[in-house]
Amino acid sequence: MPDHNSLTDKRILVTGGTTGIGRATVRLLGEAGARIVTFGRNRDALDEAIETMVDATGLTADIATREGVQAVFDMVDSELGGIDMLVACAALGADPIDQMDDDAWRYVVETNLIGTMACARAALKRMEAAGGGHLLFVGSISAELKAPGESVYSATKAGLQAFAETLRKEVADRNIRVTVIQPGAVNTDMQEADDAEKRAAVESHEMLHADEIAEAIVFALTRGPQADVVTLRIEPRLQEMA
Repeated sequence: MPDHNSLTDKRILVTGGTTGIGRATVRLLGEAGARIVTFGRNRDALDEAIETMVDATGLTADIATREGVQAVFDMVDSELGGIDMLVACAALGADPIDQMDDDAWRYVVETNLIGTMACARAALKRMEAAGGGHLLFVGSISAELKAPGESVYSATKAGLQAFAETLRKEVADRNIRVTVIQPGAVNTDMQEADDAEKRAAVESHEMLHADEIAEAIVFALTRGPQADVVTLRIEPRLQEMA
């Protein structure tokens, strides 16, 4: 049987770990024995999430700003003493570009793409000094579907996909792995439907549980040194394709 990578005592930063996929991922990583730093923009959501987590600490921060990224990695250094894995979940939904104010669509790009790239850059510096690591990005099938109404969101996720696939080639010889998880529709706060509608969509196989994406993330992080999960796409059985 191939070797698997244990998550016990792994130092992991999960961006956007207070809601949705990020929160489900922090819970599973904690149960697997990881040491975790996470953050969100809302203090109440952070406090609520941290109460249910194993060996996790967090802060309020906004990775759309340089100051926010610096604050996150200051905590990574002080609380974890370095980083073995980055799980980048933080993202915002968006309307079509012509239906958003100029500051609003730019903020989505700063959060989803530029902020994530900044976190990857900061993590890379620390991983390279430590001899290796794993960068995992939560993308979206929106990068492939390019559905009407998702011009801004799809652009950020397509950019993230291209960034990750290229970065993987740049850092593979440094013992740093890069993975993208591409979820389809998931029952998270990002969905515009109300809770009852989302539950119905899950029951009818048109939407996934956040835990199912978190399980895929754990799978990718626990492969042995001989395996590299490059892109993993996971959809509900009846994913809407337009």
